[in-house]
Amino acid sequence: MNTQLRKIEKVAVMPKKILLVDDDVDLVESIAQALSFHGFEIATAYSGKDGLKELLEFEPDLIVLDVMMENDTAGFEVASQIRNKRTQSRYSKFSDVPIILLTAINQVTNSRFSLNEAQSFLPDINDFITKPFKIDNLIDRINAILEGR
Repeated sequence: MNTQLRKIEKVAVMPKKILLVDDDVDLVESIAQALSFHGFEIATAYSGKDGLKELLEFEPDLIVLDVMMENDTAGFEVASQIRNKRTQSRYSKFSDVPIILLTAINQVTNSRFSLNEAQSFLPDINDFITKPFKIDNLIDRINAILEGR
């Protein structure tokens, strides 16, 4: 009897890479720990400037970005630089990387955000979450964006 063996190749699934940018060190550490537990590879930065540097080195699949860091609009500025599609922009290859904004700005300014382009002044982002939030909600939103839902 002739037996054929099938070679089964295991394809290594690379973990999705998440860049966390927020000046709240404790919050970043707790989010990083939870996301790592759920199988994500994490890089962190604690300012918009450092976030842009880390973006170039880490090449994330998704960015979680605080709005108010070194100034009240740092997160908006970082998102705008990332979304700049000019070919001479050093961030142009990341212009389609999903961005989730984290913000407590509505508690400070009483402003509300909308993803509706006609009602919003936000840079082109994929989602936003108002602080405080439940980590499970953030993880669900990250998974939904990465899975294209």
